[in-house]
Amino acid sequence: MQETRKRILQTLLARQHCTINEMAEAVGITPISVRHHINKLEAAGLVASKEERHGVGRPRRLYYLTEAGLEEFPSQYVRLTTQLLHQLKATLPAPMVSRIFTEMARHMADEWVPQIESQHLGPKERLQFVANLLNTEGFVVTWEEEDDHYVLRESICPYYHVGQEHPEVCVLDRTFVAALLDLPPEKIRHERCIFNGDKQCRFLIPKPSTESQVS
Repeated sequence: MQETRKRILQTLLARQHCTINEMAEAVGITPISVRHHINKLEAAGLVASKEERHGVGRPRRLYYLTEAGLEEFPSQYVRLTTQLLHQLKATLPAPMVSRIFTEMARHMADEWVPQIESQHLGPKERLQFVANLLNTEGFVVTWEEEDDHYVLRESICPYYHVGQEHPEVCVLDRTFVAALLDLPPEKIRHERCIFNGDKQCRFLIPKPSTESQVS
């Protein structure tokens, strides 16, 4: 990675949220150059942004590290997570560990389900909402239709370093997506997985029966 982009990531790690101008001042380059590097970092899933209102006038855009961006500094972050999971698995039976991951995913989804329901989104709109949400969290996600199902692909997983030793984190993905799509987790088939050496994770999601008949 280019040295300038490393310095931008380090600035975001230290300050948590920054504007383009704040990063330019911290790194010592022009705002235009920062924007160029930020676009590359966003495309790589390392940085995301959000708007924040601060008094009168247009909201400002703040940039922050995604999960994948945080994992660019893995020495403490990943080590602590891995140690916690080792201890959890050594202390509790496997079914209970799996249940904890499942409940975590459902709790994470609960934050977004009301927003989906308030917008009265259809199946495809829900799936696009999920893809957009995962992309802001450091995944790189695309989806498409195939016959009687949808295919959701993840080419970058922010849990990659942790998942090398603890592939159980995959339960989070499937349960989270299922909850947002209002499907039982067992209805989603995790056909391929990065942790198994595949180039991407691939999930098969059934279409609603009425849509399948129309297609």
